[in-house]
Amino acid sequence: MTPSRYFDHAATTPVKPTAVRVLTESYGAGTGEVLVPSAGLANPSSLHGAGRRARLAVDSARAQLAQAVGAHPSEVIFTSGGTEADNLALKGLWWQRRAEDPRRRRILLPGIEHHAVLDTAEWLETHEGAELEIIPVDRDGVVELDAVGRLLAEAPETIALATVMWANNETGAIQPVPEIAQLCAEAGVPFHTDAVQAFANEPPGAAPVRFADSGASTMAISGHKIGAPVGVGALLVRRDVKLTPVLHGGGQERDIRSGTLDAAGIRAFAAVAEETVAAHPQEARRVAQMRDRLLEAVIGVDGVTLRGPDPRVEPTRRLPNNLHLTVDEAEGDSLLFMLDMAGFDTATGSACTAGVPRPSHVLLAMGLSEAEARGAQRFTLGWTTTDDDVTALAQALPDVIAQARSAGLAADRR
Repeated sequence: MTPSRYFDHAATTPVKPTAVRVLTESYGAGTGEVLVPSAGLANPSSLHGAGRRARLAVDSARAQLAQAVGAHPSEVIFTSGGTEADNLALKGLWWQRRAEDPRRRRILLPGIEHHAVLDTAEWLETHEGAELEIIPVDRDGVVELDAVGRLLAEAPETIALATVMWANNETGAIQPVPEIAQLCAEAGVPFHTDAVQAFANEPPGAAPVRFADSGASTMAISGHKIGAPVGVGALLVRRDVKLTPVLHGGGQERDIRSGTLDAAGIRAFAAVAEETVAAHPQEARRVAQMRDRLLEAVIGVDGVTLRGPDPRVEPTRRLPNNLHLTVDEAEGDSLLFMLDMAGFDTATGSACTAGVPRPSHVLLAMGLSEAEARGAQRFTLGWTTTDDDVTALAQALPDVIAQARSAGLAADRR
């Protein structure tokens, strides 16, 4: 079978050699001998020598990750990934704020949030009585700051929290997170940001993703989006912020997130994070140039529309690796399957909801009709993407679009 060309790095990116090396070192793989408990095999909470070595490895990785993301080591709470980090932030802030003042029932968020945030907020609405207030976005999918200010000014004492993702996982639109955080701070409202995509792909010239500089109360990041193993992530929690735990047990991670820590995975996550941040300027320019070549190859095709900020006009408002299009009179799933048959891995939206035949909630929140939103296709580049991959996709796209249109919209055939 001929290997496909991978254009779905926003869903997950292949594990980087640095992660493989650190994991191999941690587990002692390849020795051909019975393994002695080491930094990768012992429980960091154990008091014996192997446990102390594992704890030292975790603490070193915590400091390494904190340096990469602009946080204090004590602010790093390790999780299993971005979804758990978002759940912990929203539920933890909600329960803590409600315990302090029962009037705090409102959660402010835009309709473009990742399902890890959106579904958590809706769960709190259904089961805990939260009142969700949607922050409007413009046609590019960027939050309207004036609307944030107005919502915060309406009885701020009744607001439990606000949350806005740093960069959208579908359209690549970058949000004015520091400005939103400042507005929330002035209103005395804690602010969470899902920075999973932004931390993985900082655009050239834009403000870097630094927790201390963001002004956020909490911030989520994930390992597998940057080339670390699946199953490790972190929630950054400012030292003056209190969260009610979601998991209970051994009291690990400041008693905020109990559970035995994956020392090997954490070491790999921290090492890759350090490498990724150091490479951001050069890598962002490289993938942005390739992304722009793809855009030029299809933007002239009739009925093809770029969604999200135009990188040719405002490159700092969009992730450098993201190209999101809608195609009139074509079904997104048809585009995906035809591209798959042609040897290209792409996406119609978030991989977390792949296989569900419904329009993107992100595009609908941006004001698109259901018919427009159903023709969506997302291409995301990454560290394995080559010029040859981009040339092949650019050549294939016009014909694939024509074929998808010939198939027509599924709704028109019913």
